[in-house]
Amino acid sequence: MESLTVETIIKNALEKSETDRARIAEILISSLEDTPDSEVEKAWQEEIARRIDEVDSGKVKCIPWEEIRDRLNGKTHADS
Repeated sequence: MESLTVETIIKNALEKSETDRARIAEILISSLEDTPDSEVEKAWQEEIARRIDEVDSGKVKCIPWEEIRDRLNGKTHADS
């Protein structure tokens, strides 16, 4: 079997669908991390749930990336 180079692996990965690339990235990143501390993981899950609840309840309003990008680039909107 041919030995794959990092460049070949990356080239092949970039040809995959967005979903497959996200899965590949998730697996690679998780392979770099130590086993997550259960308390830290629990805290993150609670924070995620809290933020989802805030969005679902209307307490916070999501801002589209395009608007944030424009703000960061110094462009303003009439409704801002």
